[in-house]
Amino acid sequence: MNNEIDILKRALAREKSARKSAERILEEKSRDLYRISQKLETLLAEKSAQLQGVFENIIDAYVIIGIDGDILKFNDAAKRLFEYNIDEEPINVVQLIFPEDHEYAMNSFLDLKKYGYFKNYEARVLTKSGEVKWVHINASIVYDVGRVPIAAQGIVRDITEIKNLEVQKEKLLKKLEGSNDLLQEYAHIVSHDLKSPLRSIDALVHWIKEDNQGQLDETTIQNFKLIETALEKMELLITDLLDYASIGAKDTLKEEVNLNDLMRDLQSILFIPDHIKVIMPKKMPTVIGDPIKLQQLFQNLIGNAIKFSDKTKGEINIDVIELEGYYQFSIKDNGIGIDQKFHNKIFEIFHSLNKSKSSTGIGLSIVKKIVDMHGGKIWLNSELDFGTTFYFTIEK
Repeated sequence: MNNEIDILKRALAREKSARKSAERILEEKSRDLYRISQKLETLLAEKSAQLQGVFENIIDAYVIIGIDGDILKFNDAAKRLFEYNIDEEPINVVQLIFPEDHEYAMNSFLDLKKYGYFKNYEARVLTKSGEVKWVHINASIVYDVGRVPIAAQGIVRDITEIKNLEVQKEKLLKKLEGSNDLLQEYAHIVSHDLKSPLRSIDALVHWIKEDNQGQLDETTIQNFKLIETALEKMELLITDLLDYASIGAKDTLKEEVNLNDLMRDLQSILFIPDHIKVIMPKKMPTVIGDPIKLQQLFQNLIGNAIKFSDKTKGEINIDVIELEGYYQFSIKDNGIGIDQKFHNKIFEIFHSLNKSKSSTGIGLSIVKKIVDMHGGKIWLNSELDFGTTFYFTIEK
């Protein structure tokens, strides 16, 4: 009996000791959990303060709305944009929608709830004072822990000024298009009116020479030749000016142009002296553009290379390389070359380096305008007495 009592006492003592140990462990764990919770609360408060700072200081308007459309929160930028203080007056998003955009806005909101977000939404909104503004919005749905939608949040950017500028741009483009049409018509009228008296003067000179054949001295004959040269130069100038004014005055014709066919046609049109050899080692591509303008481009550059060839054996090399998004063409000659100091001025209108009756200083200006019209760039490398290479690009 005594032995049983001793066994029970020892068992109770062990249980009591184990309970005290467990209590000590629980107490220590509780203190640890308390310290951790205090740290988490401090960290959460810091993060909340940081998020609140971001929310208030973001440049664009930041808006949180309930699923029913009630505005839950505006940052300062949103208050300035919409002119509402939601702390003082409740407001629903419907009140902010411009009436003509209502259906579009409602459909977009349904898409937002369905897909969870939308990007690059643009629409008009009404401010409290009734001012209409254009906005750009990126928005997303806010979910609870069970993935149930509870709100929507969005970044709203005021793009009113940009939209107004776009409208002004469209008006200016239409006005410019009308002005270009008038200018084109005027250029044709002026061209005709200017050429008519030139032809009359040329005819009068011819008649005077015929009526007085054998009676004119050498000086008078020379003066008549100067008059004829001046008339020829003037008519060429008027023609070139009309060509320059015509480029880009109307919509550019866009069609496939086989440059191999174009080059064959050019070689039958251009007069190529026997001492000049035209070399084209590669097959030319087919590009999209205006066939007449592209022919004018190649004709002017090849014609210049022929005109300014001063070597016993002249060479004109025509080449092309294919690059990403465009073709790069080159027309290289071994002619007189162009001084480096003129490279930046060579494409300016009326800038001719070689004064002659066949040069008006407009040819390379026309070339540049055609290249610009086809979305490309043009430049040159040249050295006096060693020739010139013109490079230009055309979009694919």
